[in-house]
Order: sequence, then C-alpha cells, then structure tokens
Amino acid sequence: MEFLKSGIKTVLGGTEPGQQPSAAETVEKLVDRVYSSTLLEDRRDACRALKALSRKYRIEVGAQGMPPLVQVLQNDGQDAEIISYALDTLCNVVTSEEFDEEADNPTVSVNVGEQFTEMFIKTPEHVTLVMGYLDEYDFRVRRAAIQLITSLISNKTRELQDLVLVSPMGVSKLMDLLTDSREVIRNDVLLLLIELTKGNSNIQKIVAFENAFDRLFEIVREEGCSDGGIVVEDCLILLLNLLKNNSSNQQFFKEGSYIQRLAPMFELSQDTEETGWSPQKVSNFHCLLQVVRALVTPSNQQQVVAACQRVMQKSRLLHALCEILMSSGVPADILTETINAVAEVVRGDRDNQDELGRVMAPSSPPRPAIVVLLMSMINEKQLLALRCAVLYCFECFLYRNADGQRAVVQTLLPSSTSDVSALSTGQLLCTGLFSTDALANWFSAVALMHTLVENVALKEELLRVLLATPGGQRPITLLEQCTNLMQQERYRLQSKVGLLMLLSLWLAHCPGAVKALLETQGTMAYLTAQLCSNEHDEREFLVQGMCAFLMGLCIQFNDNSLPGQKREDISQLIIKRIGQESFCSKLGEVSRHEAYSRACKQAQIRAKSAGELLLDYEYCKLYKGLEALIAKLVSGFDVDGIELTELTLSSEASALVSQYKGIIRGMDAQIQALQQSSKELEQENAELKEKLGEEQSLRAQLSDQNTLLKAQLGASAGQVQSTPGSESAAVNDEELNAARYQANMYFAENIRLTKELETLRQQFAAEKQRAEAAQQSLAATQKDQEDLLELLADQEAKLTRYEEAASTTPFPSAANEAPSGPAAEEESPSPSGTASR
Repeated sequence: MEFLKSGIKTVLGGTEPGQQPSAAETVEKLVDRVYSSTLLEDRRDACRALKALSRKYRIEVGAQGMPPLVQVLQNDGQDAEIISYALDTLCNVVTSEEFDEEADNPTVSVNVGEQFTEMFIKTPEHVTLVMGYLDEYDFRVRRAAIQLITSLISNKTRELQDLVLVSPMGVSKLMDLLTDSREVIRNDVLLLLIELTKGNSNIQKIVAFENAFDRLFEIVREEGCSDGGIVVEDCLILLLNLLKNNSSNQQFFKEGSYIQRLAPMFELSQDTEETGWSPQKVSNFHCLLQVVRALVTPSNQQQVVAACQRVMQKSRLLHALCEILMSSGVPADILTETINAVAEVVRGDRDNQDELGRVMAPSSPPRPAIVVLLMSMINEKQLLALRCAVLYCFECFLYRNADGQRAVVQTLLPSSTSDVSALSTGQLLCTGLFSTDALANWFSAVALMHTLVENVALKEELLRVLLATPGGQRPITLLEQCTNLMQQERYRLQSKVGLLMLLSLWLAHCPGAVKALLETQGTMAYLTAQLCSNEHDEREFLVQGMCAFLMGLCIQFNDNSLPGQKREDISQLIIKRIGQESFCSKLGEVSRHEAYSRACKQAQIRAKSAGELLLDYEYCKLYKGLEALIAKLVSGFDVDGIELTELTLSSEASALVSQYKGIIRGMDAQIQALQQSSKELEQENAELKEKLGEEQSLRAQLSDQNTLLKAQLGASAGQVQSTPGSESAAVNDEELNAARYQANMYFAENIRLTKELETLRQQFAAEKQRAEAAQQSLAATQKDQEDLLELLADQEAKLTRYEEAASTTPFPSAANEAPSGPAAEEESPSPSGTASR
C-alpha cells in the first residue's frame, strides 16, 4: 500500500505538507495527466493509479475517468500494459459486485455499476472498441476485455446482446476464444457466453451453429464429465441456455446425435457409490438433468419432444435414469429431479411408458418401480418436493396410456388370480385416499383421477369397485365412500378439494356415475347446504365453487333415469334454494382463485408449501371447458324447473318433445364443436400459409446469396492464380476461405430451410384435409338437425290434431289408462357377482 501511495504521489507531483487532497481532486489530477501527458510512461502510470483508486472511489473514477480511458483504448492500442489498466479500471467501475474497500462508502448505491454501464454503452462504438481487443493475444488485455464485456452484459443484457449482434463477427470472435489453450481465458469466455445467451434465440442459434455443442462436450470430457469441477457446471449451464425454449437448437442437437453423448454421463461410477456425492457432483448432475428436461418438456413442439423421447429410449438414456431412480445413496434433490426427468421422457410415449412399467425395484420381494414410488408419495415423512415429483411421474406414466390406466383400475376390481398379499397401485391409492394425512388424501385423489382422464369406459368400471366395511356390514362402492368422506366435518379442506376433483372428473361424460352419485344418501343435500352457506373465507369460496361445478355436472350429464333426480328437478332445487344468480356467482369462484391460475399454467405440480396444493391441471382443463355450458344450462330454467324454450304440452307430448330436444341439444353441441374446430383449422391454415410464404422468401434470399458467394469464390480463385507475390496470395487465400465458410453456412441453412419448407407443406396439406372433413361433417350434422326439426314439427301437428279429436270424442275413464304405481317404476336389478375387497 505504501508503494501504491508513493506511486500516486509521483504521478501527481506531490502535495503541500500538511494538506491531504480529496479523492475527487486526486482523480481529477490523474485524469488531466491521462489527457495531457505526451509521454506514454506518464499516461501508463496515471492509468495504473486510476485502477488502484477505482475499487474504493468508484463514483469519482467513473464520473471523471471514463472519457480519458476510452481515449486510451482508441489511441494507445500498441501498448498492452496501458490497455490492460484501462480495461481493468472500466471493469471495476461498471461491475455489479461490491468491493470490500467501498463497504464504508455511503455514497455508493446498489446499482451504481448499472448506471455507469448505461453511460458507457450510450455510444455503441465503445462496445465495438472493447470487442476489438478480444483479438489481442496478450493475456492481460484479452482477459480484461472478456471481463469487461461480461460485466456490461450482466447489467444491461438486452442492450449488449443487440450491440454484439451488430458487431462485425462479434459472436464468432467469442466462440473462437473457447479454443484458447489458456484455461483461465476459456473459463472466462464460458461465463461471458452464459450471460450473452440468456433469452436471445438469435444469439443462441448463432452460437449453436458455431460448433458450440462439440466444443462444450469436449471441455466436459476433458474436465471429467459429471465428476468434474465448476467448469463442467458452466458448460452445462451454457448448454441449457442454448436448448431451453429454442426448437431450432433442439432439433439440431437431436439430429447431431448429441443425445447419445449425454447418456454415458448418467452412469454412476463405483467411486460414487463408495465415496458418496460431492456438492460439485450434485450441481453437475442437476444441470445434466435440466438439459434432458429442456429437450422433452411438454411446452416444446410436440414433434421435437416425440423425436427426442425415441432417441433417449434407443440410446438407453432412459434406462440410465431408471437405474439412478432405484439406486441407494442418491441425494434427495437429485432423486427428485431424476423423477421429474423420467416423467417427461415417458410422457405420451407408449414404448417409454412400457419400459418404466417394467422397471423393478431391488427390494425383497421385488416390486415394480411405480409401486415403490407411490409408497413414497403417500408417506407423510417424505419431502414435499419428492412427493410432488412422484405424482407428476405417475400422471405422465398414465398420459395417453389407456393400457396403463386400465391396469391401475384392474388392481381395484375383484380377481381370482391376483395375489392378495402383494401391494398394488390401486391398494396404495386407496390407502392414501382414506389416510389421516390430508396431503396423502390429496395426492391419492389426484392420482386416481388421472386413471380416468379421457376414458369413459374406466369410469363405468370404477363404479364396480367395492370396499369392505368393519363389522361385516354390506360392502360399499368406492364412489359412495368418497361422498361419505366429503361430507365429514373432520375432513380437512385440502382433502375435500381432492375428492371434489376426483368426483367431478369421474362424473363428466359418464351418466352412470351421475346416477350412482345421485343415489348416494345425503349428497345433494350436502352440496345444497354448501352453496347456501355464507362463509367469508377465501378457501371456503373455492370449495363452494367446486360443489357448484359438481352439481352442474349432475344436470349436464343426467340421463333422467332417476325419478325426482332429473335435470329439471335439480334445476328447480337450485332456483328455489340457492338462486340462479347466486349459483353462477359461486360457480365462478373457482376461476377467480389464485390456485386456479397457478394450476392452469403447466402440467407439472410445483408448490413451495403443502398449503399451495389445491387444484390440478386436468381438473382446471375440465372446468374451463364446461363452466360456461353449465352456467348457461342452469340459467335456462324457470321457477318451475322447466326449460324456458320448451312448450307447455301434455305429459306424453312433453316426453316426446324432451326426447327430440335432447337429440337436438346433442347435435347443437356437435355443431358448435365442429364450428370451433373449423375456425381453429382455418386459423392454423392461415398461419401455415404465412409461415410457408416466409420460408419460401427466405429460401429465395439464401439461394441468391449462395449464387453470389459462388461467383465471389470463382473470382477469388481467379485472383489467386493471377496475382503475383506471396503477400497478395495470402490475402486472397484468407478471403477465399472466409467466402467458402460463409457459403457453407448459407448452404447448411438452405438445406435446413428446405426440410422445414417440406414439413410445412405436409402440415398444410394435412390441415387442409382436416378442414374439408370438418366442413363435410358440419354439413351432415346440420342436415340431420333440419330433418329432426321437421319431424318435431310433424309430431307437434299430430299432437294438436289428437288433442282436438280428444276434446270432441268421449273415452272410457279407466279402460285405456296407463298402469301406475310401483310396478310402473320398477327397475331392473343391478348386476351381481362382484366380490368385496
């Protein structure tokens, strides 16, 4: 420090005895020396002193010293030492890091580095000037330039990304530095590229096409793969930046066979099992799993996800993930993320789902991995994140997997061949559903609900499930038990929400389930009481809204087979006891709850605390599709429970009209669905046409550029042959190589666009066929509806004539009366033979 003080005094020319210049005065004199000194040594000493002061007096140095430092960069490029001082000083000024030396300085604000960054980049040429020093091989200059650019990007990411894009060969320069033999330079460039590629798809594509994937895998291999240090983690973070939400790079990664290079990194070595997981290995593995998920997350394009899933299965990457899943000693956060990764690798892919279903846990006796995972899910001692991951994995295992759904339901049905001593998925779900742990109730209800998604046949099958009761009483159905639990006061809110979701999805599009619910004792009374209560708790509002939705489903999917529980009867109950307006208001409480907006965003379940687990994605999807229809349906009845559009006729005529109205109502729904489908197809058609035109235009431009480059190549080759002298030949060789490189890039891009163009044409043709089919179906449905309306008019005319004839012709009072009494209402007995479990 004394040496530094003496150096500053030497530069300033000393001070009067007894006087201590202020920091601002010192900086001012140093800045004047940089401006006015003619000797390079004096300017170099002044820059060295400014660098020393910039850590403690950042504001003074930044406010006064930025212009002269830029002047040094512009004029003194031949001296590496002064350039390194200038770049280091600017880096200290703009960094967001707080130095220890300025901790006691109250004038330094939190975002002072960001403010100086904004001042520096107001002149775009400053960034271009700094980028130019990346070409300098001198270690001090190159590293200082990299660190300065990194600090600028950290503070003003979007602005710097735009400036780097317009800088000549800016991204290419940075990618070239990854091959620097000095590891410090290479590692600093990795940090720079991580900041540069955040959220900018254009830069991500350029970096990927600059051979980034190959270079990153080389570095990871050199550093020891998942057992390596922090550099491996940096490489994987950059890889994640390039792949996340970038379909072009994902496709390039898959076609370049890079997924196959990921698979060996998931193989656990013997050392890991013996010595355990170091913190760095945990970080590296977590990043690896994130890279896998970036390729198969449900938000990606479906065709990209499906292609990556197939490759992951063939390359045995899924097998390696399942091995980790069943290994011992794996840290909890790694196990959780592995479960999430397996979930998305198998989601919607039957081959992958079947492979996961065949995985056996190394337990005694051996059990399927799915069973072991469900055991963790209903265990209240497990971490919340792990339980959520297991539920998500089970949902993905059942997604578009009718065989998997059927297998779960079959474990609940009576069977003479099943091993009653073996734990099954159905038994575990029932155990959790009837547990005293509210969270286990919720997890099990949601898991059981997903066995019924888009599968009406299994909803009917699940009605056959019988549960044994204590004391040797008659068995009760699963649905009856769910409604009994829902009505118990001791059942917590989270448990009730889970049961309401299960029952709602069970009843949707299943008249048999609606009938079974209406037959259970006290269910409608409970739902009515919930909707009539005046609770002011936000969470109780949610339960009321879900009860209203369940009651609406009992109207919408009611087949009118139960006397006293028909659509009109339930509607009259709502009108007289609850009120149509109040019912519709409470029905809308679900969509107004924050849990609804949270669950609608994505299929994966995310929760920071157990209290956040309320609504599920599939339930929200069902609610969104039927809420408006139920509200409209309830509003369409008058105080007597009769549809306002229905004519008041005799009982026989009313039954006949209701029958036709039901048919027409169904056709109306089909017509609306077809019209909506037609609109969507037309919109997709227009978008595909627009995208097709853009691709054709871009392809034409690339073709023109390719032709021009070929001409330039020919001209350059001629110049090489005709130009004498080694220096001219070297220049022309350099231009020729650059032109060839550019031509290759355009040629590769042209090939990619040609493939995309062909894919778009195929999609366009398919969409056109679908639109034509939808139009034909719509026309046929409308024709059927018109025929039914004509038939209805004829029936009404006949009824009118019969009524007129009846008024003039006497009939016997009792001979022709229809039979009445219990015999008329007698129903066929339920099928028997199902045993209790």
